[in-house]
Amino acid sequence: MKIDIFAHIMPKRYKEALYRYSDRFPAEKAVQDKRPVLVDLERRLKILDSFEGLTQVLSVAMPPVEEVVGPQEAYDLARISNDEMADLISKYPDKFITAIANLPLNNMEGAIKEAERAIKTLGFKGIQIYTRVIDKPPSTEEMMPLFELMWRFDLPIWIHPMRSYNQPDYPSEKVSYNQIFSIFGWPFDTTVAMTRLIFSGIFEKFPGIKFITHHCGGMVPYFADRIVVHYNNGLERLGEKNFPGLTKHPIEYFRMFYADTALNGGPSALMCGIDFFGEEHVLFGTDMPFDVENGVYSIRKTIDAIEKAAITEEGKYKIYEGNARRLLHL
Repeated sequence: MKIDIFAHIMPKRYKEALYRYSDRFPAEKAVQDKRPVLVDLERRLKILDSFEGLTQVLSVAMPPVEEVVGPQEAYDLARISNDEMADLISKYPDKFITAIANLPLNNMEGAIKEAERAIKTLGFKGIQIYTRVIDKPPSTEEMMPLFELMWRFDLPIWIHPMRSYNQPDYPSEKVSYNQIFSIFGWPFDTTVAMTRLIFSGIFEKFPGIKFITHHCGGMVPYFADRIVVHYNNGLERLGEKNFPGLTKHPIEYFRMFYADTALNGGPSALMCGIDFFGEEHVLFGTDMPFDVENGVYSIRKTIDAIEKAAITEEGKYKIYEGNARRLLHL
């Protein structure tokens, strides 16, 4: 079996409810309108059937509800999407092995309530957050009760990047050009979120807490040695063994994150991630359906990269299936 742990969907009733506010997320709408597999279940099932043993962990596509509507409306929208994903899992258990909860993060009481319902009642195996939470880092104190809840459930928190086209690349400009915001900005934002979580002491507060990062951990694997050298310089300036609130070097905390294989292919890039995180911390993920073939390209190229990577059959099993079963208690 190949368990795709980062496959996006836009359930039909949820889309209809969300798109009443589509003027508030024009960029995301423009992308989604070109990806019919987000909504078209029949086309999605045909694609899954074309790859032997492929099953998905469903996650709702952008935008985050908290950036679109107020607290009560966000809570209502999240419930609609989670109920629909639960229905799909019930109807097609061989194609959709589980889902992760869509939460209203502008309504923390509602978010915790919905996370508990999604896990205890709907059988979901985690939650999704973004690299920013209403323009704040995910490491704020407001997020800690939710993280503590997931720590107690011993289930992962998926982190999806969220840099927008209207975040300029230079101060003199008003927007990002040449798709920089997503191609390069998303891995950067993932790296920023990971760093802020580390320095918030999240791994000290909740030992063993699990975060799954998109796009194989962003920039971290490629810049691992740079991370070591520059934080060593910082510790030297402080005259300390560790940074305040931490008991390990930052590089050791970075290795505690989990990473998916959503790189759109590339065995060398994948091996960089595997070498850094280790086989036990890398999970098969494709980012379906965000390519010009509605996900087919990314699925095919991701499988090809894993098959060409310099890892054992045992390692491939862990990445395709074993790690997901262990983390999600499947």
